Amino acid sequence: MLTVALASLRTRWTALTGTFVALALGVGLIAAMGLGLASTFDAPDRAPLRFAASPVVVMGDDTLTVRVRRGPSTTEIDRRLTHPHPVDIELLRDLRALGPVTRDDGGDAVRLRHEPDAVGVDAPVAEVRRVVGDRALVLTGDDRRRADPATERDAEGLLTANVLLGTAGGLTAFVSVFVVASTFTFAVALRRREFGLLRTAGATPGQLRRLLLTEAAAVGTLASAAGCVLGHLGAPLLAGLLVDRGMAPSWFTIRPAAWPLHAAFWSGLAVAFAGVWVASRRAGRTGPAEALREADVDTGVLPPVRRLLGFALLAGAAFLMAKSLATDPSALLKRKTYMTQPMVLITAVALLAPLLVRPLARMVRLPGATGMLVAANTSAALRRTVAVAAPVLITVALAGSVAGSAMTVSAAKATEAREHTGADLVVTGEELRVRPVPGATLSASAPTAVHVREEGSALITSEARAVDDAKALARLGRLPVVAGDIRDLDDRSIVVNEEWEQHTVGSTVRVWLGDGRPVSLRIAAVLALGTGNNGAYVTRANAPTAAVDRIDVRLAPGADRASVTERLRETGGTVRSAEQWLAATYPRTNPQTRTGLAVILGIALVYTVIALANTMLMAGSVRSAELDALRLAGATRPRVLAVVAGETLFAVGLGALLGLAVAGVHLAGLAAALASVSAPVVVSVQWALMGGAAGVCALVAVGAAMLPGAVRRRSVPVGRDAAARCGGRGPDERTGPENRTRGPVRPYGTRSDSSLSPSSPTR
Repeated sequence: MLTVALASLRTRWTALTGTFVALALGVGLIAAMGLGLASTFDAPDRAPLRFAASPVVVMGDDTLTVRVRRGPSTTEIDRRLTHPHPVDIELLRDLRALGPVTRDDGGDAVRLRHEPDAVGVDAPVAEVRRVVGDRALVLTGDDRRRADPATERDAEGLLTANVLLGTAGGLTAFVSVFVVASTFTFAVALRRREFGLLRTAGATPGQLRRLLLTEAAAVGTLASAAGCVLGHLGAPLLAGLLVDRGMAPSWFTIRPAAWPLHAAFWSGLAVAFAGVWVASRRAGRTGPAEALREADVDTGVLPPVRRLLGFALLAGAAFLMAKSLATDPSALLKRKTYMTQPMVLITAVALLAPLLVRPLARMVRLPGATGMLVAANTSAALRRTVAVAAPVLITVALAGSVAGSAMTVSAAKATEAREHTGADLVVTGEELRVRPVPGATLSASAPTAVHVREEGSALITSEARAVDDAKALARLGRLPVVAGDIRDLDDRSIVVNEEWEQHTVGSTVRVWLGDGRPVSLRIAAVLALGTGNNGAYVTRANAPTAAVDRIDVRLAPGADRASVTERLRETGGTVRSAEQWLAATYPRTNPQTRTGLAVILGIALVYTVIALANTMLMAGSVRSAELDALRLAGATRPRVLAVVAGETLFAVGLGALLGLAVAGVHLAGLAAALASVSAPVVVSVQWALMGGAAGVCALVAVGAAMLPGAVRRRSVPVGRDAAARCGGRGPDERTGPENRTRGPVRPYGTRSDSSLSPSSPTR
């Protein structure tokens, strides 16, 4: 069997080239992304920068620890405080008694009354620990970097890179299985007569399955090895792209790791086996009579198992969407959901695609004999049509659903922010100095956070804003209040949204503030959930160390805008109109989102191009007899090419139509989710992106389909000679009287030799 498999690979290497390239590319991408993920998990230890000259660093406590229930026992959950504790003046005096105490600005830590978040101490570690006790943290060695401001930014950058690489790696695996399975299935269908001959020669179904699995093992091993090399070489380029796009820290590099290459290699081999498994079982059911079949009409394209699996996945996709809409509509607005949930629907539609080919072929009425041939061939060659439509489906569906969801959520956030902003001007900056401005009403706020324990088993962190004047917030904010009154907010109350477990006006909720203080606050008002921008609100008394970073300004009637703007510049911030601030704060897509979409859609499009080219070349290599029959029946060369191009465009159009349907269903669910959370419903349908993807698919598919047509042009003279021997006229002969053949024209396949006529005696 191994000898037969190797001989088959040598004979069919051109047909398997596309599969090899797709699999190698998939393994290479998985390896590169795996190496990137490993580098985010195992980031290198960096030397401290802020207090590099101090052997000991004393830093205020920056962690909140809360006990929650996990089953029958309890455990502790840590959260980073939004406002870490400072090193107070009393502790600074005690530390100065041990040795020199320095701040990162070089000033004397005691004479300066401002309490720093961390200081460096030049004293023995044991003495420092004895003096500090539990009043602050004592850091030594590489732990001193915890006091560096860049530490948290680096952690956020690594998390961003981790999410992108994980999502893209999962999509790569999904598309790899999709493409390889479709290619192997079509390749097995084309070898129907070969398997029939093997069965006639005595091969058992098990031997046919082992033959295909052996071929898959050979192709998978070679492609996986090549992919690992490709991934190892491409990983540094991927890291450079992430750094250039601001999706990873500037120091991020690929670190040596073995497990990503092992995972990529065995994943590639598993994908090859998974792609050929179903096809091998179908090949095992091939009977000896298949070697004698002359018809090219596909039968058994949708077996009961495939039909059942397709409808089950379709029902599963509908159930997941309905469940999310009923229980947690906001989950559909999250990136992880709208990037992964369409995959279930795509798989279901791809499995059931053969059901739609013949009804659509009957509905689409193409003119003339060419249109009739296109419709007939499309209906007859179901496997070829579906093999072309499947990769187009996945590309158009991902472009419409993933990109459309990202644009829809961004547009909804921007529209929501515009509806909730009643300011004429917005001042932004890191530490604004708030002072009254004649002719304007000001509403200053600072970023903070609150933590709440829900159901005793989860610690939920909510972003919040700390405001000076609740009445000014109510006038300028135009917040979506569903219960209560924003103006009732005071130092002993809080404004929450509907996502909170406890959201009844007048009830008391126990929270931990941004600096870790536990307090009990009365709920003054409840906001609609929206797209997630409607967080909690507290007063500045509950976030005393939070720095004001935003001032909303409304001009009084008749106020001079220029003079007000000039006075606002004294706050030390940037003064912009509300429209300018909204455009900068809520863009349609940020650079990170654009990079992620480009990576994901680029992967899908490259795979689609490979699959289409491979499928069309395989299909063209076995259509010699069919195309010869068309030429001998009188079809001209342009008409034959038009038939081939028409069939290809019909299949691409079918895939684009199914992809559009998947995207439409997904975006409809997203619109329903936005309506459920009282957010603006602004659905962004990516017509240009989907049309561009379908156009590229059409160009590649038609171009690949024409290559076998060019080969057929060289065989035309043979066809003419054959026609002459049959007593008919060749496809290129003129129809004038001077070119008519003598005698009656006999059907193709008969002989004019009288020795074979029915009236002649048998020799």
